[in-house]
Amino acid sequence: MALRRGLSSSGVNKNRSGGGGSRLPIILVIFFCVLSPLIFFVGRGLIITSASIDQNNNNNAVGSGKQQLDWRERLALQHVKPLFSKEVIDVIASSTADLGPLSLDSFRKNKLSASWKVIGGETPVDNKAASETNQTATVVKQEASKGKVDNISEDNARSGDTPAKLARRQLREKRREKRVAELLQQDDEATARLENAAIERSKLVDGAVLGKYSIWRKEMDNENSDSTVRLMRDQMIMARVYLSIAKMKNKRDLLQELQTRLKESQRSLGESSADSDLHPSAPGKLKAMGQVLSKAREQLYDCKLVTGKLRAMLQTADEQVRTLKKQSTFLSQLAAKTVPNGIHCLSMRLTIDYYLLPLEKRKFPRSENLENPNLYHYALFSDNVLAASVVVNSTIMNAKDSSKHVFHLVTDKLNFGAMNMWFLLNPPGKATIHVENVDEFKWLNSSYCPVLRQLESAAMKEYYFKANHPTSLSSGSSNLKYRNPKYLSMLNHLRFYLPQVYPKLDKILFLDDDIVVQKDLTKLWSVDLNGKVNGAVETCGESFHRFDKYLNFSNPHIARHFDPNACGWAYGMNIFDLKVWKKKDITGIYHKWQNMVRC
Repeated sequence: MALRRGLSSSGVNKNRSGGGGSRLPIILVIFFCVLSPLIFFVGRGLIITSASIDQNNNNNAVGSGKQQLDWRERLALQHVKPLFSKEVIDVIASSTADLGPLSLDSFRKNKLSASWKVIGGETPVDNKAASETNQTATVVKQEASKGKVDNISEDNARSGDTPAKLARRQLREKRREKRVAELLQQDDEATARLENAAIERSKLVDGAVLGKYSIWRKEMDNENSDSTVRLMRDQMIMARVYLSIAKMKNKRDLLQELQTRLKESQRSLGESSADSDLHPSAPGKLKAMGQVLSKAREQLYDCKLVTGKLRAMLQTADEQVRTLKKQSTFLSQLAAKTVPNGIHCLSMRLTIDYYLLPLEKRKFPRSENLENPNLYHYALFSDNVLAASVVVNSTIMNAKDSSKHVFHLVTDKLNFGAMNMWFLLNPPGKATIHVENVDEFKWLNSSYCPVLRQLESAAMKEYYFKANHPTSLSSGSSNLKYRNPKYLSMLNHLRFYLPQVYPKLDKILFLDDDIVVQKDLTKLWSVDLNGKVNGAVETCGESFHRFDKYLNFSNPHIARHFDPNACGWAYGMNIFDLKVWKKKDITGIYHKWQNMVRC
């Protein structure tokens, strides 16, 4: 029993001693299980704290590191700090920097998403990486607005974003804003192109249309503004046709009704050429005429008879048009050449007064200006005293300095005295006047000038004066303008001999006697003609003043050298460079073409 108790007691002691020895490993395991997370959180907190301190030093922003710590880490640090001394925490912090690939920072840096972009190179020193990241973030923040940066910082502080994420987000925002700006710029350029295209199209639209408030309003644009007028005229034509047929078939009631409606339509139409000019009763008359015409069609219509009546009316109208056109042409030419009855004897009285003057009083003053090339010289060839006076006076009235203007007038022997006497009695201010007689130009003879030989020929006289000529005025009025006998006068051809008439002048302005000057003409002498002889005004319309109206293109020489559709130019006001004229021998070219004319 004693032995068994002893064994029992020894066994108990042995078990107690063995149990005491097994508690130490358990305590160590528990200690490391608790200590390892604490060491990890302490090390992580110290690294973040050091990075925050560096960031505060670089950006001068105190307390930003504390805002970027995770709330779990701050809670863990509050429990850990009382358990460890400052030396233990320093050892733990220094040991966590050597973890290498096992570090959570290394994992976060290496396991980033493929769409993320890392700004700057990685360095083994955490402080340097944090500094570079903070510098990049600072640059981005300087470019962004202050309010936007504050909002982003607060959001990142709440979400726990790192400075690197903040920098990447800000760079993404910057790229997005840049892209938006580029798209807006492209939109502005496209808008500008569209506006320019619209402006170019609007230039093609005639904005000066009278009687319209807006060219863009279709209701204001009635293309057929005379549709009612034309309809009434057509009704009147058909009424005349049925009127003659009713008279032929002895339809008295219908005849009287047609006559009544025809007179009403004529009174309502009057001289109207547009619908707006019609009498207010026109629509009613139009309707009444339509009803009568319908009734006449039912009773009188015969295709052959109506066609014959219309053809006869058409021929009669054509004859009337030709007669009126010829009459208008002759009257316009007559009005251009005639003068009022009160001044029929003006030229004769002026001529008598001129030859009664003594010789010394027949001269004009300032004759020294006639060959001065520094003054403004005008050439005027006319046998019409009043017309020449209008040209000279209108030029002087619009001139800034009349003393610098010189007028060279050339007339015929019949009007020489009257022209001199008029300007002696009515001098044009301080301008210089000189009148010459074309018959005194001895060099201008038939041996030198081909046109004089032509004017002396019988064929030319017959062309201008014989009424029985097949192409004379009696046959029509198509060429009446160019068959005027004034072209037999040498005054009309003297313009082709300007260098011979004024050999000491460099430039001269030719004026016709049917113009009125309304501006100062001195600027024409400063126009650069670019080596050309003539500066003229182009007068070219749809068919007016084309070469085919002047020249005979059945002649092979003319057809070979000229374009029938080319534009002519007005011989009413022309600036001539007489130096270039002489150099290019324009007078010789004129003689060449005149010699080719066969009378």
